[in-house]
This record gives sequence, C-alpha cells and structure tokens, in this order.
Amino acid sequence: MNIFKTFILMALLTGLMVGVGGMIGGSSFAMIMLGIGLIINFVTYWFSDSMVLKSYNAREVTEADAPQIYNIVAKLAKNADLPMPRVYVIDTDIPNAFATGRNPEHAAVAVTTGLMKTLDVNEISGVLGHELAHVKHRDILIGTIAAAMAGVIAMIADIVQWGAIFGTRSDDDNGGIIGLLATIIIAPIAATLIQLAVSRSREYDADKTGGEICGNPMYLANALEKIEYYAKTAAPMPQAGTATAHMFIINPLENSKKALKNLFSTHPDTDDRIAHLREQAKDMRLPA
Repeated sequence: MNIFKTFILMALLTGLMVGVGGMIGGSSFAMIMLGIGLIINFVTYWFSDSMVLKSYNAREVTEADAPQIYNIVAKLAKNADLPMPRVYVIDTDIPNAFATGRNPEHAAVAVTTGLMKTLDVNEISGVLGHELAHVKHRDILIGTIAAAMAGVIAMIADIVQWGAIFGTRSDDDNGGIIGLLATIIIAPIAATLIQLAVSRSREYDADKTGGEICGNPMYLANALEKIEYYAKTAAPMPQAGTATAHMFIINPLENSKKALKNLFSTHPDTDDRIAHLREQAKDMRLPA
C-alpha cells in the first residue's frame, strides 16, 4: 500500500510540475526548468553523503574503533543481503541515526553517541535495521527525485513572482490573476505537502522492513519511544536543520506541538509507527 501511495504521490508531483509550467510558459518552459532542477539535484544526490556527514561532523569508525556498533551493522547488512556500509559516529548526547549514500554500494549509516549510550543492543539493532531498510529500498533516490520536482515548482514560482513584481508578465497571460496566485502561492505549498507525504510513506516501509531485518519489530518500537522522548524534551540536536531533518529516524527538530503536525511533518506520528510495529510483531507471533 505504501509503495502504491508513493507512486500516486510522485505522479501528483509530476502533474503539478507540468501544470505549473504549462500555465506560465507552455510545456517547453516546464522541460527547461525540469532540466535545471534535475541537474542541481543530481549534483546534490551524488555528493549528498559526504555533504551531510561533514555538516554533522561525523567521524568514520572501524571495527577496532567501535566494535559493538560496527558488528551490529555487519550482522544486519548480512541479514538484509546488502554490502557492508560505512559506519559513522556523531558526537552528541541526543539519540538519533540516519542513512545516506547514492546506492547500496555507496551507503553509510551514522549514529549518535547518545543513541549508543541510551539504547540497549536490541534497540540499536532495530534502529540500524530501519536505516538499512532505507538503503535497501533506495529511499535516498526517491527522496531526491521528490525534492527535485518540488524544487522546480518552487523555482518557477519565484520566477513568476519576480516577473509580476517587475511587470514582465501580464495578468491576462495563461490564467490571469488567479493563475498567477496559484503559481506563486498554492503550487509550492502543494508540492511541499506531497514531498512530505512521500517521506512519511517511505518511513512506514522502512519500519516494516527494519523490523524484519533485526528479527523483532519491538526492538524498533522500543527504540522509537525512547528517541521520541529525547527529541521532545531535550534541546535540538546541534547542527540540525530543516534540509536534513527528514533523514533521521526521528526528526531532530521534533516538538510537542500538535497543530498541523502530521500534515507538515517529515515523519509519521511516532505513536502510529509504534502501533504498526506492535501489530507486525503480533503477526510474526513475537512477544509485545
């Protein structure tokens, strides 16, 4: 169901992008903007692993440096039939983790020192199983494509806005004032909401597969409960920003405000994720 939902959401993004391009300059303009957006995002995708790891001052570790975490990753990668990813540690007391890399052969997983101290071995296995599921599903690629489309729409909206400010576009062109407002205001918001919905769908799939990789979905459920608590009660993770928050297993910018939270969140509601994992454990006839 989540795979189907992702397909539908990506189709909606594509349709929105084509519609906006056609509204202001025809299909040829839309294709030009698509090309620019894809080039920008291709470069970001190709170098995203090194960029994000550097931004969080992550340090690569070997089996000799961090035997426990390294061996957990090695075991789970074998369970998932994946190449061994590079392993990184981020020095912060806030428990969290993420995966990056353009494909399974160039993947990396990063965990915080807070996660290593706060969670037990089983819970760490659940978290890393989730991250390896993202690698297995190539969610980084999917997320990059969604971001590319949303970025193109935002870029077109900016061009139209500046064109309207400097009088280079007539209100009678391609839809008048209503089309202008839709392009500048509604389309970028819609694109962002669809992009976030894609991200949430991929999180559900990573939870399910992660529970299978680690052998018990309750390992991940218990880990999510602990990580969510720290995300809500502790100070935000240093260096955390909106551009990379979606990569973590729990949004490091999480807070307790509920208004419009689900609509504008990069992640599904944690309680809902835990409930899904509990049901998965029951289906696997594992203790809750």
